[in-house]
Amino acid sequence: MHELRPHLTEPAFVEQVQRQMQNHGYELAYLAAQNQVVAVAGYRVAEYLAWGRIFYVDDLICRGAFRNRGYGGMLLDWLLEQAKKLACHQFHLDSGVHRHDAHRLYLSRKLQISSHHFSKELGNGAA
Repeated sequence: MHELRPHLTEPAFVEQVQRQMQNHGYELAYLAAQNQVVAVAGYRVAEYLAWGRIFYVDDLICRGAFRNRGYGGMLLDWLLEQAKKLACHQFHLDSGVHRHDAHRLYLSRKLQISSHHFSKELGNGAA
């Protein structure tokens, strides 16, 4: 996960993940190969007036040394199946505009680019 979220130290990561699990239903899933974790995802089920019950992927990463071997796709396929099993109406994830390899993977699984995501740094120091 450090490759995707390098701004977090290990203690800060553990603390935040535990808080998100407790307060927001955040879950972690991983794929192991060759006795190593090769891909990780963080996700949650949420409800919105706009979409109903959704499966939201907060984080999805395949370690750089293991990319282009299908591991990211396998984990994404598992996430899509979990969303169906959990009776979610939609599957959502945001992806940085610069992550072209990830976009190719998402488009290959028939995910659609359905909106623009707008954000603003508020400078209040919240992690």
